[in-house]
Amino acid sequence: MSFSFIDIIKKILSESGFAAITWQQCIMIGIACVLMYLAIKKDFEPLLLLPIAFGVLLSNLPLAGLMSGPAKNSTEPGGLLYYLYMGVKLGIYPSLIFLGIGAMTDFGPLIARPSSLLLGAAAQLGVALAFVVAVILGFSPAEAASIGIIGGADGPTAIYLTTRLAPHLLPAIAIAAYSYMALIPLIQPPIMKLLTTKKEREIKMEQLREVSKLERIVFPVVVSIFTILLLPSVAPLIGMLMLGNLFRESGVVERLSNTAQNGLINVVTIFLGTTVGATAASETFLRPETLKIIGLGLFAFCLSTVGGVLFGKIMCFLSGGKINPLIGSAGVSAVPMAARVSQVEGRKANPSNFLLMHAMGPNVAGVIGSAVAAGVLLTLFGK
Repeated sequence: MSFSFIDIIKKILSESGFAAITWQQCIMIGIACVLMYLAIKKDFEPLLLLPIAFGVLLSNLPLAGLMSGPAKNSTEPGGLLYYLYMGVKLGIYPSLIFLGIGAMTDFGPLIARPSSLLLGAAAQLGVALAFVVAVILGFSPAEAASIGIIGGADGPTAIYLTTRLAPHLLPAIAIAAYSYMALIPLIQPPIMKLLTTKKEREIKMEQLREVSKLERIVFPVVVSIFTILLLPSVAPLIGMLMLGNLFRESGVVERLSNTAQNGLINVVTIFLGTTVGATAASETFLRPETLKIIGLGLFAFCLSTVGGVLFGKIMCFLSGGKINPLIGSAGVSAVPMAARVSQVEGRKANPSNFLLMHAMGPNVAGVIGSAVAAGVLLTLFGK
């Protein structure tokens, strides 16, 4: 049987993705390109947004089958990203990300000023209110909990909770969570200026006390025991976060600490971002619910910032003007970006101001707070 050159070209094209692509997939490919532009050109959280965007691109190229599972009664294996996604589905990647975050994070400012925990707790306001609004809008309690956690500004926690409560919402929630984390320098400053006076923003805070090595070592152990006994469902996140911090502070496992901070977290970030993005297939992402989720995510994040700043104002009043309320905005979990925003806004009001280390206390408290919030929601609405 012979084919002409034209027949060969026609056959190749008829069996290619060009013949199978839909307009919905074209839209998703366009969205992926926009996300890549934001990551590369605008530097919006590129370490996660870039692999997420490319995962969106890969999952919407027809016939590639990268996210397809193995067919029944067949020896053919599933796609590459299908197997890598098991790390998300089983909660492995978010927990390993927390291991790296713990190894990179200095809990000293939180230990030096334990009241920072209150700011981290206040910044979970958006999680609670967004949950209520989402239920009113018709989402189930499990779905509403997954949407509300976006307000914690903690991507791994949002992914961890959503894979357990509402996995079908994962693409929209993950993209919303990481997009708003990347947009912190744009979203938070107007809220901070609106809720504080220039005099409050000018407040210079006293230097934090020196934290002993014993305190730094005991802290992750005590937090692990108390938190996991209270909320066993949050053990993977808190346990890995505190293990990573213990690596850092013990001073006897420098190789393990360096691996967690660098090689391990980089590899896991690639797998996590790419596979989460790959769940954003056109048939599941292009729905009215997606726009609701993105809007509710922004609502939750803004309210979390409001909660932190307002509680910062309360602490400012109770301390006789010794606490700058700007550090309350760092109570969201985006470490260290939210703390840097507090520093920048403080310097604008008073060039001699240095709020970064003071803001790191609420910032790391926000990491713990968002994980605890996820544990509470998982306990209440998990199966």
